[in-house]
Amino acid sequence: MAHTHSSESTPATPILASNSALSPVPHNERVFNWHNHASLWFSLGVGLLVMQVGAYLVPAVGSRDAAMAIVLGSLMGAGLLAWTARLGCQTGLSSAALMHATYGSAFARLPVLLNMAQLIGWTTFELVIMRDGTAAIGKQSFGLNLDSTQGHLLTTLLWGGVLMLLLSGSMTQLVRKLISRVALPLVIASLLWLTWQFGGQLQAQGFAAFWARPGDGSMSMLSAMDLVIAMPVSWLPLVADYARYGKSGRSAMSGTWVGYALANIWCYALGVLVVSVAQPGTDLVTALLLAQGGLLALSLILVDEIDNAYGDVYSGAVSGHSLKPAVSVRQWGLGLAVLCTGLALVLPMHSLEPFLLMLSSVFVPLYGVILGRLATTHTPVTTPNRQVDWSAAVLWLAGIGVYHALAQFAPQWGSALPTLVFTFGLAWLTRPANTLTLAGQSA
Repeated sequence: MAHTHSSESTPATPILASNSALSPVPHNERVFNWHNHASLWFSLGVGLLVMQVGAYLVPAVGSRDAAMAIVLGSLMGAGLLAWTARLGCQTGLSSAALMHATYGSAFARLPVLLNMAQLIGWTTFELVIMRDGTAAIGKQSFGLNLDSTQGHLLTTLLWGGVLMLLLSGSMTQLVRKLISRVALPLVIASLLWLTWQFGGQLQAQGFAAFWARPGDGSMSMLSAMDLVIAMPVSWLPLVADYARYGKSGRSAMSGTWVGYALANIWCYALGVLVVSVAQPGTDLVTALLLAQGGLLALSLILVDEIDNAYGDVYSGAVSGHSLKPAVSVRQWGLGLAVLCTGLALVLPMHSLEPFLLMLSSVFVPLYGVILGRLATTHTPVTTPNRQVDWSAAVLWLAGIGVYHALAQFAPQWGSALPTLVFTFGLAWLTRPANTLTLAGQSA
């Protein structure tokens, strides 16, 4: 591995340039402006999975509480992403490098590997969602049976192939040209159309009755917020991999916050809207397809889902490159895409969702500690000259324990926010006097 800890005599040895994941991005490569950050994170915030989770909220909490949980949870979760984006942009560092700076070069391999496992899981999940959505469209609109073994194989390989095609190009070009200029307007148009369709149905059924609808009490307001926060939190280990290409910390922070919060609020609310007007027992994809113009809108959202898979694989490739720099980011990306396509063909993905959500319990405290140590300092970040930062490592592990203890013994309080406050507060209080971050920080 190219990242070596510095000797006592030279405390600020630069990270070897051959490991681009652990080196700050040069200024001439920082090309993302506010619009690029906002477009990327709006696009990544839109997804069928978000709408499906939104649909879970309605019976559990009342309509008014669901709306409040969606808005507050989205603003807080996206705020966390934005804060991490600012840190990534100011330092020019990837997520893996921020982990190195906080936890020490040897210990950081553990969270980097866990992050790669999470990203492989989510990418496989996205491919399954796209495959199932394609099958639903094929059946509903064209009478095709794509649920057969051959149909599964064909649609999975199709989406896997599209993913590999995107990964063979430049990430910054993809964001600036394809997502900002083409994908974003189409996705906004499809969301506006679906909102108009289902909003009209809700109006016909009576908005006042919907707004006054109580919940069944199976979830508290804070637990509902936790469910909403879970989605932006799952992106925490990725955000710096993109924000490091930003021109300024302020535009990276505000663009990420506005883009993601808007998309998250909109998709969760649409999920609530759809499940409130659909016939009982109708699943979300079918309900969307049955709406007028729903085929086109769902198709556009499905196409947008590919950038979620791309976002996961690209970030996983940067993490992989940080561990084995002899393999380029592009080679890592193509290899991971092949792996995820293979996994999508054989894994029973729908039963893996709890495992993926459990992984978020690892990343909330992980980033609580990173933000507590790195985001509150104005001193430049220097290369860590130690293998393990024990205080950071212990705080992270304690945070995981707190997260699960809260879920077990005080579910009404939620887990994400209290764990974040706990880890951030203690990390900030115990940060070393000569704050270690990474050299090459730019304001």
